[in-house]
Amino acid sequence: MAKMTPRTLSGFMELLPAPQQQMERMMEVLRKTYSLYGFTPLDTPVIESSEVLPAKAGGETEKQIYRFQKGDSDLSLRFDLTVPLAKYVALHYNELSFPFRRYQIGKVYRGERAQRGRFREFYQADIDIIGDGKLDITNEAEIPSIIYQTFSTLGLKRFQIRVNNRKILNGFYAMLGLTEKSADVMRTVDKLDKIGPEKVKTILVEDFAVSGSDADEILKFIAIKGSNAEVLKELEGYTGRNEMFDQGLSELNTVVKYLADFGVPAENFAVDLTIARGLDYYTGTVYETTLLDHPEIGSVCSGGRYDNLAEFYTDKQLPGVGISIGLTRLFYVLGEQGMLNPELPTAPADVLILPMTEDLSPAISFATTLRDAGIRTQLHGEKKKFKQKLAYADKLSIPYAVFLGEDEVNAGKVTVKDLSSGAQQTLSPAEAVLLIQTGLTARQGGTPILEPEGTNQ
Repeated sequence: MAKMTPRTLSGFMELLPAPQQQMERMMEVLRKTYSLYGFTPLDTPVIESSEVLPAKAGGETEKQIYRFQKGDSDLSLRFDLTVPLAKYVALHYNELSFPFRRYQIGKVYRGERAQRGRFREFYQADIDIIGDGKLDITNEAEIPSIIYQTFSTLGLKRFQIRVNNRKILNGFYAMLGLTEKSADVMRTVDKLDKIGPEKVKTILVEDFAVSGSDADEILKFIAIKGSNAEVLKELEGYTGRNEMFDQGLSELNTVVKYLADFGVPAENFAVDLTIARGLDYYTGTVYETTLLDHPEIGSVCSGGRYDNLAEFYTDKQLPGVGISIGLTRLFYVLGEQGMLNPELPTAPADVLILPMTEDLSPAISFATTLRDAGIRTQLHGEKKKFKQKLAYADKLSIPYAVFLGEDEVNAGKVTVKDLSSGAQQTLSPAEAVLLIQTGLTARQGGTPILEPEGTNQ
């Protein structure tokens, strides 16, 4: 039978064991950080009924959904984690306690053109806070603090959380008489960083019949810059003309006010009127996070406030606010930039036990002792040469090897070798456990991400 050539589909990522360990380390940081803020883990199905997913997708997103038939069932792969969450909350409303705070790290699928750093299957890491009827603005201020804590714990320093409010934008467009076109305008403005102001104006005028003067007003408005206090002060000049605008500005002022209390430094946060977020379901505060030294990467964390996401499933008002990290993309671009910490352990085990006697009982017993002490241990019982076994440990970057020959077994001891330094000691089992634990603790320092020396300050 002719053999097939193994390959990975375009737009899908498969990692070798060492980088997979790096990815897992990042996920571990995210889980621990989200848990610090009282979020509970959730895992929704990868496959949903197609009627669920397009409900809030619309436009281009709906075209990207992987959709298929199975018998009489019309099914789709989830394209994000937020829409399935809305269904989940509506379905389990009576069993949940509100505000419901969940985090989820899971794969999503989008049938878009595969390109460098863009994948068709990728991990998203989401947090959302769902209210019952109401959701206090404090939650919208807390979200940037979680973004800050997450990226700081990962090891990033030079990043900026850019914040806006959709009510400000909707209110401003209403002042110009562009309410019916506001969604199209916001999606166009959201592309400003990629296509520039001239192209934005051209699209507004030619594609959406916005007058040249209104397009100029839009570009002037979103170009308001300065410190957070300066931007907010300038926005005060637009108040009194539209109720929605005034409400959005009040909310934005509150978010900014609480950020210092939540521990977000001023240099990591900026009010940015260009931020709109392309998805239609955002109704209030919106967020995008960029790496200051790598603006070409684009947003690495985004989200916002939504009030009506569950309206397709229930009459109950279930407002929410959340963010999403495109984890696969972030991992890919950080790897390209050489920012993944190469010093962090990537080995699948801390200790490789090499039995040197016919009877494996002493080796098995000591492996059990190590695991009881929380030390990841692999027993190498294969009939291979000793050098091959050491080469195996070296290739996997396992830090310690333990030898149990006749001399060690008879003396009730084990020989521990530090494979990085070459140092070797024969010790009692208890002493060996302590030595390995101490050594592992020293190796655990550092963060998953390292910002290169010499980055712009």
